[in-house]
Amino acid sequence: MKNDRTRETRKKSITVGFLYEQTHERFKLKQLNGENGFDNQIKERNLNRPGLALAGYLELFTYDRVQFMGNTEIRYLNSLRPPQRTAAFTSLLEFKIPCVILTNGNLISDDLLQAAAAKNIPVFGTPFETTKISYFLADFLDDQFSPQIVVHGSLVDVYGVGVLLTGRSGIGKSEIALDLIERGHRLVADDVVMVTRKGEGILMGAGTDLVKHFMEIRGLGLIDVRSMFGIRAIRYQKRVELVVELEEWKPDRDYTRTGLDDVTMTLLDVDVPLVKLPIFPGKNVTVITEVISLNYLLRHYGYDAAREFSKRLEGVIGQKKKGSRAINYFEHDFE
Repeated sequence: MKNDRTRETRKKSITVGFLYEQTHERFKLKQLNGENGFDNQIKERNLNRPGLALAGYLELFTYDRVQFMGNTEIRYLNSLRPPQRTAAFTSLLEFKIPCVILTNGNLISDDLLQAAAAKNIPVFGTPFETTKISYFLADFLDDQFSPQIVVHGSLVDVYGVGVLLTGRSGIGKSEIALDLIERGHRLVADDVVMVTRKGEGILMGAGTDLVKHFMEIRGLGLIDVRSMFGIRAIRYQKRVELVVELEEWKPDRDYTRTGLDDVTMTLLDVDVPLVKLPIFPGKNVTVITEVISLNYLLRHYGYDAAREFSKRLEGVIGQKKKGSRAINYFEHDFE
């Protein structure tokens, strides 16, 4: 179960059947021309509205995308005479379209639905507005086609900060995560963390469908965090905002003492703040992880303790150069 390898994956395509199975309840999709074309491949996360293609301009028709037909397209078709309407719609069917979705509760005639079925192109209907369903479906497809990396570690929500604990196998990542859960923080995933890049600079972490919120504790075995600690002890996904890399203490190695230098690591071309935390027996790594999260929050809200101390130090040095005492007043303790 323990595996230190990290690998990047990216889906090349999904089937129309998978799209329908995963979204028909949320998006209220209905099959309008039978269960055909469910093996058609969707290879693009982007969507398309075939307005110009219906009007006859097919040179730049992006047929390999999911096609949306809303009020504009349907009213255009209804404005045509039946032969012209059939010709306009069937001209699209000459291309390998994955599927067509009619929005706003719109419908097309049975002969057009049968023509699409003959070409093995499924047509779905939804009552959602075009803008709304486009947003929802684009987000779903973005999840499917976004680059993803599998990280060996533990992802925990600590004070609202997504902390990814990494390090060699057996160093104690799961035990630290378990201690954090006991202190009221929330587990996202243990051992296998699926990290997905959303947009340009956002990384979302989640567990696998198989493992979910189970943890493997060496010497004890598998435990179910949700059953043991309750629903408030888990999250299904969380943004990865901070990486804490655990490593054994080495006396001959230099470790940061001030925190003035910003260290990052790159995951899926996104730079994430990195803290290399040396550990040894007796060191309270759980509390330090909490402090790392709180310090991250302070920086996020504009306060940097290391830089604040540096400014104070420069001020004291400046006072000494002028001949003044660092402490101008000493308060006696009379108790």
